[in-house]
Amino acid sequence: MKPEDVSYGGWDHCLRLSNGEIEIIATLDVGPRIIRYGFVNGQNLFKEFSDDMGSTGGDTWKSYGGHRLWHAPEVEPRTYYPDNAPVHHAWDGKTLTLTPPEETSNRLQLSIAVTMDPEKPRIDICHRIANTGTWDVTLAPWALSVMAEAGRAVIPQERYIPHGESFSPARPLVLWYFTKMDDPRFTWGEKYIQMREDASVDAKQKIGALNAKGWAAYLLNGDVFIKKFDCMPGAAYPDLGCNCEFYTQPGFLEIESLGPLQTIVPGGIIEHRETWELHRADVGPDEAEIDAKLMPLAGA
Repeated sequence: MKPEDVSYGGWDHCLRLSNGEIEIIATLDVGPRIIRYGFVNGQNLFKEFSDDMGSTGGDTWKSYGGHRLWHAPEVEPRTYYPDNAPVHHAWDGKTLTLTPPEETSNRLQLSIAVTMDPEKPRIDICHRIANTGTWDVTLAPWALSVMAEAGRAVIPQERYIPHGESFSPARPLVLWYFTKMDDPRFTWGEKYIQMREDASVDAKQKIGALNAKGWAAYLLNGDVFIKKFDCMPGAAYPDLGCNCEFYTQPGFLEIESLGPLQTIVPGGIIEHRETWELHRADVGPDEAEIDAKLMPLAGA
């Protein structure tokens, strides 16, 4: 198993990594973006923005689609640093590391390291941010997976405990100014929150949470994408305490995980890790079906 040079989506320089069951394709002309993730010969679980595919250069930030690394909190212009230049890559026989040019105005060096299990449909992702400046900077690593349209995100709730048995709050649920809780794309269940991408609802929608369960899933046409991430008790997370956030508008849905806010000294590096798993299962919206079919895959 080693990276293969391929062209993809109009870009001449990309890398494909596969263990025979699953595959990723990462861009080298821009980004980086992990622009494709799916079963070999299967659908791409990640969104591809047709207007951006194959484009390079320019001073304006472009989404492209796929999976990317940002830093939180979201502010203009720091967050929207354009990553439209060629990407350096390194392969050590096990891990593929993708390193874009330094964000010169932010004095930050980002990188994404991808390690694919040689036999299982599993990938470990290490996101790194280094401070290349001469002053301290406080931020949180922010890993965004832009999922293809027509799917459904599943977010686990904390265990239900009746009033009287516990008086403690269970978790923060964070809303944005544009969040509408009566949006038909939401299902607020006892055990799960579900968010659907629906192109017929012409509005933007977002929620965040401190998710101690450490996972979220996206279900699309019989494929199950599970993203796992840490929740560090007592850590200061951005956006009123979120270690995961979910955003949708017509055409795509984002599953995002965040690390804690940290102060990086000059020359320092912080890391944020995710694990991705891909499975096949038809899971309906009923919570009993989610319990029976999705929870065993999530290992919860």
